[in-house]
Amino acid sequence: MEVLFRDFQSANSEQSGPGLAATISPIAPPNYLNRLDAIYKDSNVATISRDVAFGLTKSAHAAIQYPNPEIDTWTEIYSAYWYAVGAILAAEHAEQNASQSDWLRVYMAWKDLSNAIIKAYSSGVLENWTLPVLYMAGKHLRTFAIKADASAGSNGNAIYNSGDLQEDIAGDFDRNKNLEDAARVINRMFTLCISDRAPLEESRKWGLYYMANLQFKTYFKLNSISLCKNVLRAISAGTTDMPNLSVFPKSHIVTFKYYVGVIKFLEEDYAAAEENLLSALRMCHRSATRNVELILAYLVPTRLLTSQLLPSPELLSPYPRLAHLFTPLVYAIRSGSLSDFDSALTEGEPEFVKRRIYLTLERGRDICLRNLLRKVYLASGSDEEGKRRTRIRVDEFGTAIRLGERGVDGESLENDEVECLVANMIYKNLIKGYISRAHGMVVLSKTGAFPGTGI
Repeated sequence: MEVLFRDFQSANSEQSGPGLAATISPIAPPNYLNRLDAIYKDSNVATISRDVAFGLTKSAHAAIQYPNPEIDTWTEIYSAYWYAVGAILAAEHAEQNASQSDWLRVYMAWKDLSNAIIKAYSSGVLENWTLPVLYMAGKHLRTFAIKADASAGSNGNAIYNSGDLQEDIAGDFDRNKNLEDAARVINRMFTLCISDRAPLEESRKWGLYYMANLQFKTYFKLNSISLCKNVLRAISAGTTDMPNLSVFPKSHIVTFKYYVGVIKFLEEDYAAAEENLLSALRMCHRSATRNVELILAYLVPTRLLTSQLLPSPELLSPYPRLAHLFTPLVYAIRSGSLSDFDSALTEGEPEFVKRRIYLTLERGRDICLRNLLRKVYLASGSDEEGKRRTRIRVDEFGTAIRLGERGVDGESLENDEVECLVANMIYKNLIKGYISRAHGMVVLSKTGAFPGTGI
């Protein structure tokens, strides 16, 4: 376990939070793939606490003198970590041999470690520069809970693929007993941060948004998005004694803005959703293609509704999955082809439903219909004075809609149906004008008849 104490000593002397968090990582670093094995083999159940205490004391005498409470705290933490390492190695060994992996044991051991860390912060032993230790515990607690639930289900090898576009938004409608338990532990971590009353330079509030983001990810996976509102309310209530959002780490802000944008999107508050998602996109590092892809998956349908803006091919080209989903819809809307729009929506329905964007994209049919009616207007020619016609017969619009929806062999629409569709366009401010039922005409505005199109 010398490597553990050496890394601990180095991180403490430099006050490096990430370095200290790395000492409890359940993943071996690339330059030392046998780290977990080496740590676990250097002790046993009978002597682990004594071995850790001795190693920490020896390390302290070599350089920095630690108070006894800190030695006791880290003895408890590293002892719990040792047990977790043993469970992880056993589970991984079972997987390699195609045996049943006991990820529940891993989760319970990691939960003990997380509770030891929470206890250390609650008692004031750990300072705020060590917050990455809390992040490390919470992040992997969630991961092990998911694996424990998956191994307990019918598909014991179901591991969630982080490359899947749906990732944390699709929700999991199966049993999530361990993840629900992990959510309660993560909530305690969040409370540790938001309830700290120490001066800002010493406060745990600097970990607030990281833990809030972790809660969002957990609630989304549990399909309990309504619980996210409790987190937002808690943050809103505590803004008076919190640092400004802009001074937090950019990675924390981008993730927070993304989740708030998605929450507002699902609440159909599209203006707020667009504001947060745009902010996240602007701050997101250009090389973080995975994160940009997740943001655009919600920003594209949001801007379609709020601004009637469609993504360009140049915007989607770096993201093949998004291009595959959205390009057919974009072409259909631009061309005003209702049948192509319906086909594209049907083809992408499984993914759109998983992402919870299906109903929003469905509203894009109004934009598609607007563009179709605009084509009729442009093709209608000019009057005797050379000015563009502003009076279009209802049955002309009806013919276009029939061809656009059902093809040449489709049945004709009744004028009442056409009038209803046009009236909806007018109500939604997609068309400016009025319907003259007495003359069977749609009278369009002389200027800006189709808002947002320049006509």
